[in-house]
Amino acid sequence: MTDLAERRLKTVRDHMALEVTHDWDAVIATFAHPRYELYGSGVVFDGEEAVRRYFAASRVPFPDQGNEIIAIAHAGDTVLVEFWLTGTHKGPLRVGERTIAPTGKAFRVRMAASFEFAPGSDKIVCERPYFDQGAVVRALGLA
Repeated sequence: MTDLAERRLKTVRDHMALEVTHDWDAVIATFAHPRYELYGSGVVFDGEEAVRRYFAASRVPFPDQGNEIIAIAHAGDTVLVEFWLTGTHKGPLRVGERTIAPTGKAFRVRMAASFEFAPGSDKIVCERPYFDQGAVVRALGLA
């Protein structure tokens, strides 16, 4: 494996670990340009301000949201990760037009994400999480 591939894998591992500890400045620093494209919903958060809003909003219902890497691989200018997304429903959860009050229930769902890098760089240009929008709701027993 090349030095660049190793650095990219480290960037992604660090990025995911920093999300768990809510070190948003350090997470932002893993990007060349902060961008998330959520494939479950089609929503895009482009730029630092938008990405910080995404972090804040996604932690309201699940302040202890975490991830556990199952598998990670480097291919071309992309790092692919399969992981468990975990958390506890401790804040209001918006699902469509309704808001679900905190249940205190924990969830664990399997997800995947791709991290795109600019050629020759170890800075992320886009994270694309792939998920089923209803998986967390079902895991909480709310569907």
